[in-house]
Order: sequence, then C-alpha cells, then structure tokens
Amino acid sequence: MIGSSTPEAELAKLSVYAHQAPAITIAERLARIEKARKLTRNMGADALLVGAGASLNYFAGVPWGASERLVSMLIPVTGDPLMICPFFELGSLEADMKITAEFRLWQEHESPHALIGQAMSDWGATVIAVDPAMSFEMVSRLGRETGLDIKEASSVINGCRMYKSAAELALMQQAKDMTILVHKAVARMLYEGITTNEVNNFIEAAHRKLGASGNSFVITQFGRGTAFPHGLPGEQRLKEGDLVLVDTGCYVQGYTSDITRTYIFGQPKPEYQRIWDIEKEAQAAAFARVEVGLPCEAVDYAARAVLEKHGLGPDYNLPGTPHRTGHGIGLSIHEPAFLVRGDTTPLAPGMCFSNEPMIVVPDTFGVRLEDHMYVTENGAKWFTEPQEAIDRV
Repeated sequence: MIGSSTPEAELAKLSVYAHQAPAITIAERLARIEKARKLTRNMGADALLVGAGASLNYFAGVPWGASERLVSMLIPVTGDPLMICPFFELGSLEADMKITAEFRLWQEHESPHALIGQAMSDWGATVIAVDPAMSFEMVSRLGRETGLDIKEASSVINGCRMYKSAAELALMQQAKDMTILVHKAVARMLYEGITTNEVNNFIEAAHRKLGASGNSFVITQFGRGTAFPHGLPGEQRLKEGDLVLVDTGCYVQGYTSDITRTYIFGQPKPEYQRIWDIEKEAQAAAFARVEVGLPCEAVDYAARAVLEKHGLGPDYNLPGTPHRTGHGIGLSIHEPAFLVRGDTTPLAPGMCFSNEPMIVVPDTFGVRLEDHMYVTENGAKWFTEPQEAIDRV
C-alpha cells in the first residue's frame, strides 16, 4: 500500500538477492568473438577494433569506461585477439580479463595507434572495422597515424549484442526483479514532505542492499515534474494528490534494468486516471504487436494508434507521447535496436526492449509505464509484469 511504511523499515527488509544468475562463461565469450569474426569478414574488413566500454565488456568481460588513454581489443578475422593497453594498466586489465589474449603495451609518450598499425601490418591487413562507440578523436588519429582503411562496425557490434543468449536474459531478469522490489519499497515508504533527493538516496541504498553493482540510475519526479520525460532540476517535495514518477535501474554483472512506475499519492484526479488508463492500453498494444520478422517500427505505430484513437497526438504532438515507444537494452541502458519510426530492423528472438510510450500533458503532468520485454518465436514475453493500477505498484 502506498505510504504505509517508513524508509528505515523498508531498507531493513532488504538483503542480498537470493536467486543469483550465473556469470557469462568463457565459452560464451569465445563464441561471441567467433561471431564477430564472421560478421567482420562479411563486411569486407580484416579486423575489428573494440574500444573500452560496453562492447569490450561484452567480448572480454572488462568493465572499463573509455578515457583519453586508448584501451582496446583488436580481433583479426583469423588468429587470436590482441589487447592494446597502457603499460601501467597491465595488472588491472589482466585482473578483469575473462578471456586469454596477447597484450601490446604502450608507455605514456608513445602512440597506441602505432601498435594497432603494426599488428595490422604483421597480419598483412589493411581494412579495419571500428567500434562505433569509439570517439572521433581516437578514430581520426588511427587513420592519420596508420593509413588504414577504416570502416564503421555497427553491423558487427549490433549483430552480436542485439540478440541476447539465455545467460544474458537470466542476468537481465535478476536486475529487473531487483528493481521491482525497490519500486515496491519506494511506494510503501513515501510520506508527505519527502523530497525527490531522499527518494533517490533510498533507491541507491536499496539496490545496493540487494547486491547491485555500481550506481543506480534514478529519476524521481512529483506533480508537475512528471510532465518532463527526464525530469526537472532541483528538489521537489511530495504533496497529497501528487502523481509520483520513478524511473530507475541497477546493474547485475554489467547487465541493466530500467523500469518506470507512475502512481498517485492520495486520490487521483479523473484526468490522471484517464491518461493513466490510456498509457496502460498503449503499452499493452505495443507488447501485443511484437512478432518475429516485423520491423521494429511496427511496435511504435501500434502504441501511437491507441493514443490517436483517444484524441492524443498524432505523431509527437502533445498531449501525447514525445518520444519513441522503446529502446534496446542489455549492457547499455539504451542500445540498438529501437522501437521508433524508421527503424526497420526485423524483430528476432533474443532482442530485448523497453516498452514505454509515455503520455505528456504539457507543463501539467505525465504518465510513463515502463517494463521490458524480449522477443521469442511466439511473440513478446515480459521480464516484469506491468503495473496494475494507478494506486498500486
């Protein structure tokens, strides 16, 4: 029940999540590399360069973010991968690596791009496919210093990461189950006068008690703040009759959740209830439209058709939905493919998406119900069951 408990009581109830999903195996990571080799060869390149970030985590299990120092993995279409790494980072990188690879090291005054060029030369290779997440500066320097023919590797990276294995789905399921527990705890501990910052701090602490790694992603908005999809700056205090929008997620072995609930603190105005019901109908329509082989954009059209039927929109006009119906999710909160007009990527088993056709009444209030689903041979399957009612989470 909303507002029936206290923050202290709710935190005390939480402990490390009991149903831990297994880690990604070395065999699975090696299979990913082999698939990347095939896709790299298909696009006419001799090797794939993967920069620090989610894709390096995907292939090698290294959870490092990108910086001004180049850390990368070079995967030839035949032969073993190489790790390009600053000399002083070797011990840390070796500790994180989940696969075996040769290391090529550079000192602070040296060029890591030269190491990549030398490796390509040793292989008699001239065409390199580059991770699309790598910075323009890194890629332009690579071209200037090596003279390699550079191709953009979205088809390789997305061709691997968009389709989740059973092991990935299990890790994502754990993250989402944990976030649902946190959402329910948040709703119970709310009280009049609590601030959005206090809610955010509670969510961070709750996810950590459940065993999440890293920092939680959190947007909490009350009342008018709910009309802004990613919120307003500053602190808000909860009042009787406010809508509450909480959008949050956590990480489990790098895989993320991202779930939104919108509910009433007190009694809902009739207009709140009307828009909430339309939002729920649109979310259900998007879920029902998922079918193997259909383009991703078909799901977006299905949600928007519901809004238009109720006199909202059309397109991105408000009152209506100001953004796409959903995004891919996995090691990144937002990743391809996208449930949006123009994305004609065919839906296929293992693809995972948010389902969140938010409705905004400008400068007044908004309702976003966000759950995640994955594609099966028989249509969509929810990771988490959608919210039941405007006064229940």
